[in-house]
Amino acid sequence: MQNILALMIPLAPFLMVVGIVWIRSRSKLEEKRLTATAEQSAEKAAQYASKVNELEERVRVLERIVTDKGYDIATQIEALRDQRRVDDLLEQRTPTL
Repeated sequence: MQNILALMIPLAPFLMVVGIVWIRSRSKLEEKRLTATAEQSAEKAAQYASKVNELEERVRVLERIVTDKGYDIATQIEALRDQRRVDDLLEQRTPTL
């Protein structure tokens, strides 16, 4: 026991220095990781904000189209359905090679 204690007393300052250096390096690495994560989060938030603005603009355009008095959406939907029926009939009649 005294041999171990005699060995530990002179090594204690060196072990403390190694511990302090290790703790500081871990702290710096953690700070860099947090900074990188914050930058990535800020970049994603900016992308999401841009996408939200784009979608809001599209909704405004659609609202203008639908609320426009001269726009008959039901007629246009039916015209698209009729056109699809015609296209389906033409495909059935066309012989495949």
